[in-house]
Amino acid sequence: MKTGLLTMMLVVTLLAATRVGSGALATNPLVPTRALAVLTPTEGNSVSGTVSFTKVQTGVRIVADVTGLTPGAHGFHVHEFGDCTARDASSAGDHFNPFRVLHGPPDYPTSHAGDLGNLVADASGKAHYDWTDPTLLLDGPNSIIGRAVIVHERADDLKTQPSGNAGRRVACGVIGIVGP
Repeated sequence: MKTGLLTMMLVVTLLAATRVGSGALATNPLVPTRALAVLTPTEGNSVSGTVSFTKVQTGVRIVADVTGLTPGAHGFHVHEFGDCTARDASSAGDHFNPFRVLHGPPDYPTSHAGDLGNLVADASGKAHYDWTDPTLLLDGPNSIIGRAVIVHERADDLKTQPSGNAGRRVACGVIGIVGP
């Protein structure tokens, strides 16, 4: 009886914490609004950087700052597993694709959830990326939290199946929740 009452009180408290007077969702510490991946190089590479994910009204804003790249475009994806332990980052698995759709550009309505397109590095090897993705999620069963971000050696051609022919993985970072 006590356990049931405590469970019911916890559920009521959690429901109350997620609502405001208008019925809209309020800031809830159990629902992440920001996440971060720190990119580390795979074996034989020197690519590093950060990728931040921030929940905004129109989706999830992704901001990446990456160094150590060769000049030009580099495939940039969320992969299915948050595991960067393999020297080549193969432990991160394939592109995150919960709906089993074809690979494509990030603005295509039915591309992989993990398709972020390309980072473009300048002559010094630095790349900056800023995109708001309307389909990425920071919570729920299709959340990107705990998955990995991968930077590839070559451009993603945005059409070759299943992963854009972007070549080896040059950096990997696990996406984690950022505290308030």
